[in-house]
Amino acid sequence: MEGSRLLDVVESLSKKEVRELRKFLRSPFFNQREDVALLFEFIAECVFTLKAPATKERAFEALYPGRPYDAQQVRYAMSWLLKEIELYFSLQPLLADERQQKIELARAYREKRLPKHFRQTMQQLGRQQMQQPIRNADFFEYEYRIQLEQYAFTASRKRTGEHNLQEISDTIDLAFIARKLKQTCFLLAHQAVYKREYDFGLLAEALQFVDKKGLLRIPTIAGYYHCYHALNGIEPEQHFQNFKTVLLHQSQLFPADEARDLYLLAINYCIRELNAGREAYARQGLDLYKEGFRTGILVQEGQVSRFTYRNAVAMALKEGELSWAEAFIRDYQNKLPKEHRDSMYNFSLARLAYVRRQHGKALEYLQRSEYQDLLLNLAAKTLMIKAFYELEAYDTLESHLDAMKVFLRRKDIIGYHRRNYRNIIRYTKKLLHLNRHDRKEVEQLRQLIETEEVLTERAWLLEQIG
Repeated sequence: MEGSRLLDVVESLSKKEVRELRKFLRSPFFNQREDVALLFEFIAECVFTLKAPATKERAFEALYPGRPYDAQQVRYAMSWLLKEIELYFSLQPLLADERQQKIELARAYREKRLPKHFRQTMQQLGRQQMQQPIRNADFFEYEYRIQLEQYAFTASRKRTGEHNLQEISDTIDLAFIARKLKQTCFLLAHQAVYKREYDFGLLAEALQFVDKKGLLRIPTIAGYYHCYHALNGIEPEQHFQNFKTVLLHQSQLFPADEARDLYLLAINYCIRELNAGREAYARQGLDLYKEGFRTGILVQEGQVSRFTYRNAVAMALKEGELSWAEAFIRDYQNKLPKEHRDSMYNFSLARLAYVRRQHGKALEYLQRSEYQDLLLNLAAKTLMIKAFYELEAYDTLESHLDAMKVFLRRKDIIGYHRRNYRNIIRYTKKLLHLNRHDRKEVEQLRQLIETEEVLTERAWLLEQIG
């Protein structure tokens, strides 16, 4: 049974899910086979308690004691159990969704021609809908389903007269527009990174509809509308500020996962603008990081991604907020994924020490960890270049540059990064051997650095030329 699909599924269960599945499988409404419930107990015990392999032979003995071994019977029981577990999984969203349950209840009362019960359920549903703090596309989707159920009830009782057809049309438009703009923003973000072209379908019509109907009054639509225009480069500065305003003041209208995605869209926009030389976006990005951590939006299941951690520190250091950076580095250390915790923590402390001109301390932090992440390894090596140079440890730096060149040659690094780090090594070597009394040579190096297409350490190199 080892390696089977069923075993993989059981191993993925949380303690809570194991408890709930025990009850689920003991309910005759869902399962009427005793051997299926026993098989689950057997596998769960092997996986979570005994840490022993759950073989088919041992499973058969536990399920059918005293009977001669029948491999086919075990396979049947495994198949039935897997179907029950999959049914449990599929029912969880419905059991957790009170509004959807109420809609289905209203439908049942309507079909059974119990108008009093239908109206009471719809009143409860209406109150529940209005009390929802979330106002995203899902909200409009629920509103559409509620309006549709109301229409089905009214239409079944009177053929003529006023119906809520306009409300149905309006709410389905809102649901579509909200979803369309959301999907478009993620397509644009993906397109910017992977250089892939997408067909945006009805986007132009959707944008015109937003303008025509004045839908920017709805924050969840306005957020994605302004995000789209910022990402697409259409009056980006104004649209970004409007997008940022929605995030900072109305993010509670989105569910946590969607709010986090929006924050990351805005932060990645700031990073791209910063990389393009627009320094003001460091402050914009730091504002978003601070609010995202204050509200917990950027913390997912108690963890912070190493990229978010690293970029938040970088923004704070760029803005000179060293105390905030130090507190953040230490406060969020234990929220980093375990496999990246030590390396990211020590690298961040090294950056902080370097900015404080504590070069020896920076080198000490950099040497405390093994950097398994290739790009973090290269970033650490680059920070060592800067520290060695500023300490005037030129012989050590020369050796370090040669070793880094060999490292680049041996590693599988995508083109942009390989080119960038080769340029950093090349220009640092030129800097080391620069005749500073030769104004023409100095000016030539300055021009080469200024016009180099890919060079993330451009500002530092120019600063060293003076």
